[in-house]
Amino acid sequence: MADYTAAEWWELLPAGIRQQADGYVLQDAYLRAVRAVLEAGRAHDLGLHEAQLVHDRYVHHGDRVARTPDSPLDLESLTALARGAHGRVVAVEAVWDGDTVHDWFVVLLALTADPVGEHRLATVYRSAAVRFLADEGSGPLHPSAVAADRAGRALAVHLRVPFHFASPHTPDDEAPRFRP
Repeated sequence: MADYTAAEWWELLPAGIRQQADGYVLQDAYLRAVRAVLEAGRAHDLGLHEAQLVHDRYVHHGDRVARTPDSPLDLESLTALARGAHGRVVAVEAVWDGDTVHDWFVVLLALTADPVGEHRLATVYRSAAVRFLADEGSGPLHPSAVAADRAGRALAVHLRVPFHFASPHTPDDEAPRFRP
């Protein structure tokens, strides 16, 4: 593969593809933008690593990007979401997940019975967790874990149900799940 800079890779792409990728970036659709760049860039031997030049487009557009809003972590909002779940809430659980855009993050779930299910209450990305924790910080733990633990425990106490977070100290998307 050629040793191009991100800007040089960008200029190799057809104008229509650059416009499409920028459109996805402005909508905060990172993976769609990477896919558009990757598919069109294969003609120039652009690989997945180089297709992540899309990050530079986020930097280029800055505040014009319509960022996906953070999930609310306040007790009132989480309570409303939990009460809106189909079924009786029997537990609140925090589980790790991750992707190439956000790295590790934590998902807060309401686990229900009658019918049995799980309902996503919040996705706690690092950036949202840092804002939620404000000046308190997270110490040596991942900010997403600290914020999800704090919000999840408060909700569980409020709803009078158990709270489960199998791996608050280490990201682990295969940690044991809650079993009522």
